[in-house]
Amino acid sequence: MVERIRAGVIADVVRHAREAAPAECCGLLLGGDGEIGEAVRTRNASGDPSRFVIDPADHIARRREARNRGLAVLGFYHSHPRSAAVPSATDRAEAAYPGHLYLIVGLASDPPDLGLYQFDAGNFRQVRFVTLD
Repeated sequence: MVERIRAGVIADVVRHAREAAPAECCGLLLGGDGEIGEAVRTRNASGDPSRFVIDPADHIARRREARNRGLAVLGFYHSHPRSAAVPSATDRAEAAYPGHLYLIVGLASDPPDLGLYQFDAGNFRQVRFVTLD
């Protein structure tokens, strides 16, 4: 399986990660038909800068907005300001949407590292992706 991600999504997520650093950022990935076409920011409701919790009100509002526009929530994104784009033990323990995609931006390198994963059966499986203009 190879997912398609619009280049603008990558740019938006990296920009959000850099702006939020040293805290983690988070948001939703919107699209359809195997293509991630938008990244929508949400507030990080965690009081700990080294983890993320998508603000519940933002989550509900962004899902509703996506549905009204005919888009699906395909997954989520967050950043790792000081480490690679690999799911952490906390990411695995707190992931709650089987079948959804999780895009992680690691800012430990320049350019940033990006990893896309699908959460299933309590674990993450890396997913290949191509970037579209």
